[in-house]
Amino acid sequence: MSDSNAPIAPTPSGVRPPGTNAALVLSDGTVFWGKGVGCQGIAIGEVCFNTSITGYQEILTDPSYAGQIITFTFPHIGNVGTTDEDLESNVPAARGCILRADITDPANWRSTQHLQAWLEAKQLVGVSNIDTRQLTRHIRDKGAKVAALLYTEQDDIDLQALKLMASSTPDLNGQDLAKEVTCKAPYEWTEGTWTIEKGYDKNPEKKFHVVAMDFGAKHNILRCLAATGCKVTVVPASTSAEDVLAYNPDGVFLSNGPGDPAATGEYAGPNIKKIVESGLPVFGICLGHQMLAIALGAKTHKMDIGHRGGNQPVKDLTTGKVEITSQNHGFVVDGDTLPDGVALSHVSLFDGSVEGIKLEGKPVFSVQYHPEASPGPQDSHYLFERFVDLIAKSK
Repeated sequence: MSDSNAPIAPTPSGVRPPGTNAALVLSDGTVFWGKGVGCQGIAIGEVCFNTSITGYQEILTDPSYAGQIITFTFPHIGNVGTTDEDLESNVPAARGCILRADITDPANWRSTQHLQAWLEAKQLVGVSNIDTRQLTRHIRDKGAKVAALLYTEQDDIDLQALKLMASSTPDLNGQDLAKEVTCKAPYEWTEGTWTIEKGYDKNPEKKFHVVAMDFGAKHNILRCLAATGCKVTVVPASTSAEDVLAYNPDGVFLSNGPGDPAATGEYAGPNIKKIVESGLPVFGICLGHQMLAIALGAKTHKMDIGHRGGNQPVKDLTTGKVEITSQNHGFVVDGDTLPDGVALSHVSLFDGSVEGIKLEGKPVFSVQYHPEASPGPQDSHYLFERFVDLIAKSK
């Protein structure tokens, strides 16, 4: 008996296998055939892989995936369906998705829509029946590749045209993608975290005022800030330090986001430096962490494959504890460039890379990973409390 979910092997000859209606063509010419999911069309972006076994909807709506096509290494995608409660942004920033098997029918009481229908509604192009293990090994061994993904019910698929699209599209180096996903105007975030009894807390306590600089902020990060007793004012990525300080905040948060931190840091770095010099507590996550490091004098560089998944071990050098963390980044702070007075606070147990820094003598710190845990483990929720404690001590 044939397996409808069996992966379709790459065909160097370019011959289209029967039953396929989608092709993934990497910039190096490697071709993967498959079955289209989501909406028909073309998606072009840098291919990455995520090893999480839960939270595919949160991953697809994470603004940090702007400019990227996501490969899910976990095969069962679609099993919990979709719900608007799990959105990390209103409009997905990811370019498309790559799956091992056909989309699974939902089997969860919170589901309101099948993933296939959701992908169509969000106009996301995807492909299934890809050998994701082979694709992941290809990226691991040869580095991240830009790809063109085409899903069409028409007969013709021009592989050479797709290869040209992929090879002529730049990777994430030098790209300021935060400007594509940041908010257009300031607004107040008012929603707290979710509980099974009542959903999201609509009226969390407000002890302190935090301004969140939005470089592509995930909703659950803002929820975690609100849940710790913060009034949260969200401002666009290009907001000047003077305008941030004009809100008279008790602390400033630097959000996650996509693209090359060196590119975004050209305009954000000087503003962050002024905010740090003001003496206010500052907390950064992911891209915000990288740009804080840049503002303090360090440098960043692109990783070969990045860290993306919910199983990443990190050691807190302050406490000695090991946390299992959720991560999504393709750039990293160069630890050798950290200036005097900037201390390494967290380190990856996978590769020894920088996972956190703190400014000695000031209430300023950041982490590379995602303590909001959406999706992923909740080992690092304490960092939001650490930020609020710094605010309380600075009052």
